[in-house]
Amino acid sequence: MRPILIMSAINGARRTRADHPALPMSALDIATESLRCGAAGATAIHLHVRDEAGRHSLDAGRYREVLAEIRARGGDTPILQVTTEAVGLYTPAEQMAMVRAVRPEAFSVAVRELFGDAGMVDAAATFLAECAEAGMAVQYILYDPEDVQRFDALLEAGTIPRGNAAQLFVLGRYDTGLPSEPASILRFLAARRHALDWSVCAFGPAEAACCMAAALLGGDVRMGFENNLHLPDGRVAPDNAALVAHFVAAAATLGLTPLTLPEARGRMGL
Repeated sequence: MRPILIMSAINGARRTRADHPALPMSALDIATESLRCGAAGATAIHLHVRDEAGRHSLDAGRYREVLAEIRARGGDTPILQVTTEAVGLYTPAEQMAMVRAVRPEAFSVAVRELFGDAGMVDAAATFLAECAEAGMAVQYILYDPEDVQRFDALLEAGTIPRGNAAQLFVLGRYDTGLPSEPASILRFLAARRHALDWSVCAFGPAEAACCMAAALLGGDVRMGFENNLHLPDGRVAPDNAALVAHFVAAAATLGLTPLTLPEARGRMGL
């Protein structure tokens, strides 16, 4: 069975401590939680930072602070992926400026956000070429099969470089309450014209089932408090590491194993 790259999305852009008292918000809390998830079996961490009021931020200085805090702990630091998520607050130009300022080893970006303005396509293509040249791993967020088809067209046009690209299929939604279903993965896969590494994330309590289905279908997984607060039995998870540990244990019963950190770096081209 293909080993699984497990990424933990530990906080997201919208939830607060009112949703879960252990949601990591500060640089110190984010660093502590990231390393806990690494110890539980996650080889990559998906990072969001917040401003003084706890709101979503793409501030480059805050990202540099968090990245430095995690790496200062020493040991085997997981792969650190920053988000460019706009949340209706940031333009494509601002998203690209943050990545250029931070120069992370990996970042995620939604195709429908980066390419939402037809006038920015050339600028986005130049930006992505720079990121490929710099060796950054890029995870392209795809919300439906139509996004997959658009991604393929951009890939075929050379606008998206293939060598450092991976896909993330998003199951379910925050805003509409659309439930996550393992079977919906098949719709994304059927829409693809190109075989790239892919992962899923899934909103709500079906997260673990969706991630297990992805792993069995040859994909990777992204899980955590950004999308789900509950263990499969319905209990609220004490922290993100508990979600990772439960998934690793359940996967092992099916002969599935997580990638080691060097293997994960190899898969992501880092």
